[in-house]
Amino acid sequence: MAEKQVLLIFIQADSGVDGASHLDSAMVKRNVFSSLKDAAMSNIIRRAQFAIPPLSLMILSSRKVQGVSQSICDLRFEKLPLDRHWDMAGISVQTGAVKPAFELARLLRSKGIRVVLGGPYVTVFPDRCREHGDALVIGEADDIWEEVQRDLLAGHLKPEYRVETYPDLGIDRPVSKNALDIPSYFTTNVVQTTRGCPYNCDFCNVHVMNGHRLRHRSIGSVVKEVETFLKEDKRIFFFLDDTVNADEAYAEKLFTELIPYGISWVGQATTALGEKPKLLEAFSRSGCGALLIGIESLADRSNHAHQKFHNPAARQSACIRNIREAGICVYGSFIYGLDGDSLDMPAMLEEFIEETGVDVPGINLLRPIPGTAVFDRLAAEGRLIPDPYDHDAFRFSWAQEMLYIPKSVPLKQFIPSYTAMTERVFTVPNALRRAMKAPRLRSAVLMFNLLYVHMYSMARKDLGRQLESLA
Repeated sequence: MAEKQVLLIFIQADSGVDGASHLDSAMVKRNVFSSLKDAAMSNIIRRAQFAIPPLSLMILSSRKVQGVSQSICDLRFEKLPLDRHWDMAGISVQTGAVKPAFELARLLRSKGIRVVLGGPYVTVFPDRCREHGDALVIGEADDIWEEVQRDLLAGHLKPEYRVETYPDLGIDRPVSKNALDIPSYFTTNVVQTTRGCPYNCDFCNVHVMNGHRLRHRSIGSVVKEVETFLKEDKRIFFFLDDTVNADEAYAEKLFTELIPYGISWVGQATTALGEKPKLLEAFSRSGCGALLIGIESLADRSNHAHQKFHNPAARQSACIRNIREAGICVYGSFIYGLDGDSLDMPAMLEEFIEETGVDVPGINLLRPIPGTAVFDRLAAEGRLIPDPYDHDAFRFSWAQEMLYIPKSVPLKQFIPSYTAMTERVFTVPNALRRAMKAPRLRSAVLMFNLLYVHMYSMARKDLGRQLESLA
């Protein structure tokens, strides 16, 4: 009996993150040079910044059932292989890629391919997805995916597979790269050590998806996975934990054990790392080259308005300096437009970036993502600009449009204050200067800063046109 063929599909976000902006392309006819430049930059952005494989599909393709063969199609690099026979397709539906995911599901079903939808959006909004797939997987699919495959073999897929409890990450589940085209990616060394988030920031959906309790993989499993991955790909590692220092004892033990492997790695952390000398030393000695740190606002009133209490403003500056002095680059992620922010915030942000030496600043507008507490609150307050029932309008992008009305600053003042700030912060001279001062990874720091010069330039144009249209 022939094996059942399953195609796992990753769809890029339908937003400016992956290329030229929608507002810009829809409203303006550009000259040939501008179009070519944007096309080239879009390709660089895809490959340089986001070209790591989707870990969720790596995990699913590693859950093997005899009689089923699984392949991954990453639509960032590959065309849909419809010249082959497929018994089933699994689509991970990301918030920001809902419309293209549903369109793809319709195409596949029209060709007789059964479609299983899963991922963040399906887990949060299953009722919006039922009509678009033959089956839904709701929740973290680490274990239940084998049941889906067995049902495919038996010829009776259920309409819904709901994960009742979060998977126990202490159970060893080896992750394989067999379904990946390794050369397509910047690196394939993507590793997750924990899930869940102990914090309750209202603009984030991590705790909505994965719960508040931290769940750990065993340190032995992670070390073994790093050792195995190194045999296939000796490039940089991405630790995809939302907060890699959330459990300090666990993180210190893990990264101390990884020191002998001589890897280089990047991840995400909180500013609290700068106050933990032993943990900071373990990070540095194990090869940590850069960390994305969610600083958000420099005003406690603004962070507290969004249920973020774990990074007091008075300690942020010293923490960032300590992390950089340990030889670790800092990607500082800020949000301008939180409730509590005033027109004084841009000057505070610029001063902080200069004072602390943040290697790559990212200054974002608040993005109310469907399924988060801030989305529901802004909708109830009548402050969302698009229709709150049109989730496609709330794509996660490079702040190329305002999606809500700021609380304390009129929109006609807020947009110019943001665009003027990004015009001062993101310049070629600043990009060169930051790269020269970076403690490590200077070429990567330069690349990111130069890309941001381009991306924030596009955002300024789009926001300017939006302001005109709203007026």
